[in-house]
Amino acid sequence: MRLTVIGTGYLGAVHAVCMADIGHEVLGVDIDARKIAALGAGTTPFYEPGLQETLTRALGSGRLRFTTSLREAADFGEVHFICVGTPQRPDSQAADLRHLDAVVDGLAPHLRRPCLIVGKSTVPAGTTARVAERVTALAPEGADVEVAWNPEFLREGFAVEDTLRPDRLVAGVSSPRADAVLRSVYAPMLRAGVPYISTDPATAELVKVAANSFLATKISFINAMAEVCDAAGADVTTLADALGHDNRIGRRFLSAGLGFGGGCLPKDIRAFMACAGDLGVGDSVAFLRQVDEINGRQRRRTVDIARDMVGGDFAGRRIAVLGATFKPDSDDVRDSPALAVAAAVHREGAAVRLYDPEGIENARSVLPQLEYVHDVAKACEDADLVLHLTEWSEFRRIDPAVLAVSTSHPRILDARNALDAALWRSAGWTVRALGRPTPPALPNQQAAAPTAAVYSS
Repeated sequence: MRLTVIGTGYLGAVHAVCMADIGHEVLGVDIDARKIAALGAGTTPFYEPGLQETLTRALGSGRLRFTTSLREAADFGEVHFICVGTPQRPDSQAADLRHLDAVVDGLAPHLRRPCLIVGKSTVPAGTTARVAERVTALAPEGADVEVAWNPEFLREGFAVEDTLRPDRLVAGVSSPRADAVLRSVYAPMLRAGVPYISTDPATAELVKVAANSFLATKISFINAMAEVCDAAGADVTTLADALGHDNRIGRRFLSAGLGFGGGCLPKDIRAFMACAGDLGVGDSVAFLRQVDEINGRQRRRTVDIARDMVGGDFAGRRIAVLGATFKPDSDDVRDSPALAVAAAVHREGAAVRLYDPEGIENARSVLPQLEYVHDVAKACEDADLVLHLTEWSEFRRIDPAVLAVSTSHPRILDARNALDAALWRSAGWTVRALGRPTPPALPNQQAAAPTAAVYSS
């Protein structure tokens, strides 16, 4: 089947590459000529595990190519996937649909044969119907064009896997023909047993924001419990383990820490609140305001704890930051809690030295005033405090005994509750974490003898 994928940002690039990989002929479309040229030359525009190999394979098959022309896309495609971003509007919490509207306005006048337009972007309820009206008004007379919505559920760091082997497919359609087309597109997944939910467009539009809002609520709940645990002297990790054994709750995404960020969850829950307000049922999701507030408060609490660990004042202190991206296995720093904390510490007078395995250049473009280095040891050299802010697996392999030698004061705040606190303490470190009690210091505690490398085997 001939597919066009319009928009080659995160969602679009992954979708285009994966659809070609499963056997479709795919034309990727974007107005950014440099991005199109790079993709056509086999260079991915961002870091995502598995994407480079899949892009190389898709280009080599001859089933994937790229263009900047919507006219060419209209002539080529039987199905047109719209994968442009829907960021938060600058003047409100609502989703900004300008990019979506621009694609529809540019594509529809060139559609002269039956086809299906499929939205994958996260949008408010009612968008499919509005797009369908716009297409009808703009497409040439006699064009038989339908519109459907097929939301994505990608996790950054697992996007290729989630596209090729999704945990479910949701199709918001208005006719049996549109449903049949989408079943044909995803035939390899359906043969593998992936659940396929065919529903109306409004329900499909709501699924993504509802899923993200539920996930954000779960994360903020356990972070609220971390704050209670700090006050009570309890351990939020043990609390989460106990809750997770209840199969009505589950343990996944029930880990307390610095909170969520990125390009989806924060703006999606705000857009959901705005959408519910427009529908006249804003009170039904009013709790999401508190979810958002708890998430922001975790960043402020982390700064407060870090300040306390260096004696109440950051001025003149050297702070090492491990992690810049909003999550591991990504180079995405959009609304990154790690960068927010690093920026706040710097504003209070600290000299901040930051290391991240993949996100340094993106972080530098956002916060050029920080110092960036390319290894853990350099970041922690002469540091008064180490902040662990993104849970890269690389950081869990650090040998704390070796690292203690190069710091001015072996103190670490594990804002992700991902490190082995007992191991670090046995190596002479003062360790703090959100929602976890700090045991009393042992008298005359000494750091363990260092080994030869920063990372342990």
